[in-house]
Amino acid sequence: MGLLSNRIDKGSLKAGDHIYSWRVGYVYAHHGIYVGDDKVIHFTRGQGQEVGTGTFLDALLLSSAHKRSQLECPICAQQTNEPHGVVSSCLDCFLAGGVLYCFEYKVSPTLFIAKARGGTCTLAGSDPNDVAVHRAMYLLNKGGFGCYNVFSKNCEDFAIYCKTGRLVVDHGPVGQSGQAVSIIGGHSQLSCRRHCDL
Repeated sequence: MGLLSNRIDKGSLKAGDHIYSWRVGYVYAHHGIYVGDDKVIHFTRGQGQEVGTGTFLDALLLSSAHKRSQLECPICAQQTNEPHGVVSSCLDCFLAGGVLYCFEYKVSPTLFIAKARGGTCTLAGSDPNDVAVHRAMYLLNKGGFGCYNVFSKNCEDFAIYCKTGRLVVDHGPVGQSGQAVSIIGGHSQLSCRRHCDL
């Protein structure tokens, strides 16, 4: 990974990696935690509906989205999860035809500023990968992370929580995650609140 791209190949994945794939021509990314065995746990408004803003952005973003195959994945069809909230899917369904990238933690301030897009890295350090897997599995099994909203509680927030145990706190009319800020083009401050390990 480097200054211009966090792209990785599937063979480099380790359980506990925070991964993402760009959607809609690099307008936003869908984030999740790779848990091994070709499985990803992620947070979504609904299958293929990660946008969920309830605003004019939905029509804009969904109009140019990757078109999913009409064939149901035999691996994901066997999942017992609800099609919204915290879900598990195979890596291919998570990627939805997109390219695989790995989110970076504890980057230098210089690299953080140099990144052209929010939602690709953070200055914060991460907990060990096994802790990230534990948190993701816990939230999957307990069905918890609240209601999806691209501006205030989205898939990036979920993955960052799994990796760090920290939640983004809102201090304004919209959420503060990197991808939300990129979508709206706003500038805001991030502050985190430490939560107990689950």
